[in-house]
Amino acid sequence: MEVFSFIFGAIIGSFLNVLILKLPLKEPILIINRSKCPNCNHTIYWYHNIPLFSYICLIGKCAYCKRKISFQYFLVEFLSAIITLFLFLKLGLTQEFLFMILLFYILIVLSFIDLKYKAVPDYLLLIALVFSFFATNFEIFEALKNSFLFTGAIVLLNFLITFYIQNIKSKILKDESLKTQVALGEGDIPIFALIAIVLGINAGVFAVFLGAFFAIISSIYSNLVKKDIQTPFIPYLVLGFFIEYFFNLETFIKAFY
Repeated sequence: MEVFSFIFGAIIGSFLNVLILKLPLKEPILIINRSKCPNCNHTIYWYHNIPLFSYICLIGKCAYCKRKISFQYFLVEFLSAIITLFLFLKLGLTQEFLFMILLFYILIVLSFIDLKYKAVPDYLLLIALVFSFFATNFEIFEALKNSFLFTGAIVLLNFLITFYIQNIKSKILKDESLKTQVALGEGDIPIFALIAIVLGINAGVFAVFLGAFFAIISSIYSNLVKKDIQTPFIPYLVLGFFIEYFFNLETFIKAFY
């Protein structure tokens, strides 16, 4: 069953790649067409389209034109496979497993769309938020309270940081572009809410701290190398959520004080 869960996750990951590609472009996803290489437009045969395996065997290149295949395809399939395996080991074949795996799949799609476009579809955020209420172990009113408290604190923090960026930092650096920059995007708020719904307040704080830590590292790299001041936050929030959910760092850290 462990092997099957990994293979199943990799197959689903292949479908998630389709969603990541087509949803932002508003293209239909239910029309069944043979996959084609985006570079040479050659039809990809089934044995060149096996999740994970084909990418490794082809060394990340198209079998026909030899152009590089985006590493995203392999990464999404691998993440989907490993998360499915971890969830099966943690929860078994339960109702909670079903809701959590669907939530995690949606979060993977949201993360990679945000990485590419720095914006995500609102309906995907709403679907993820709804699924979080089914995936949580908290009672519905407790989950609602956690989400309101958590997002309220985050909105206040966002206001303070945005005020600093637009009114203080922009004057110090004499950078007019900072006067319209905000600390968090609107799409980040539902992710904060679902983190609190699933993990609770205390564990949610650790998840957000981890996400912010990873985002800062990425932001420094983007500023220095890519000269890009805008860093998508959703992928790093999701990464922090994954780590806290599976490894429960809150309990581990509390053991030291």
